[in-house]
Amino acid sequence: MIGSVQRALRLMEAVGAHREGAPAKQLAREAGLPLPTAYHLLRTLTHEGYLRRENGVFLFGAAAEKLTGGHVPAARPGVIADSLARWADHIGAPVYCALYRDGEIELVAVADNPATPAVREWASFRETGHAHALGQCLLVQLDERAREDHLDRYPVRPLTRYSVRDREAFLDRLRSMKRTEPVIERQEYALGTVCAAIPITVGPAVAAMAVSLPLEEEERLHAAIEQLRCEVTTFLRSFVFSISI
Repeated sequence: MIGSVQRALRLMEAVGAHREGAPAKQLAREAGLPLPTAYHLLRTLTHEGYLRRENGVFLFGAAAEKLTGGHVPAARPGVIADSLARWADHIGAPVYCALYRDGEIELVAVADNPATPAVREWASFRETGHAHALGQCLLVQLDERAREDHLDRYPVRPLTRYSVRDREAFLDRLRSMKRTEPVIERQEYALGTVCAAIPITVGPAVAAMAVSLPLEEEERLHAAIEQLRCEVTTFLRSFVFSISI
C-alpha cells in the first residue's frame, strides 16, 4: 500500500462529503490527518486540478470531474436504491443501507424481491440498534461518548432469547469488535434470520450495509457479505459517494 495515495484519497472522500466545500482544518480532522500533511496534499491535489480552492474552502476540480465523465455525481436516494436492487438480485439476498446521523440510526434503503424478502420491521430499527447487525455495525463506529448517549436514549433490551441481555454485555461486545470487520447477528432481532453488516467509509459519514438470510441458509452468509463488500468497493471506486440524502 502507498500511504500518501491512501491519505490523498481520504481527503478526496472528505471533500466529497461537503457540497459547498470545506476548509483545510475540517478536512484534515475528518480524514484523520495531521494539518501539515493535509495542507501538503491539498496543495498537490489543487495543483494537479483534482481540487480547487474558493473563498477558503476546497471543492472538486476539473480533473476530478473528468474521472466521472464531466461531472461529480452525488449519491441520491434513487442511485442507492437502484444499486441495492442490483446487488440484491446478484447476491440472492435482501440488501440494506443505513446511516448514523444526528444521533439516530436511519434506514436509507432496502432492496429485496418476493423470493428473498427483507426482514419485517416488527420493532423499530431506530430504537433496537443493539439487536440487529446494521445497528451494531453503526454503533461500533461511534466513539465511547456517542455510544453511551445512544444507549441512554435507547436502552438495551432483549428482543429474542438470543439477544444481548443488558447494556454492559452489549458494550463489552462492541469493545471486542474491530471496526473494519463484518458484524454477524444470529436471531437477535428476528427468529429464523441471520444477518451480516459491513461498515462503509464515506468521508465523515457513519454508514453500513447488510444482508440477511433465513437461518437454514446460514452457510451462505459469509460468501454473501463478501460479495456485497466487493460490489460496494466497485461502486465507491466508480463514484464520488457524497451522502447528502
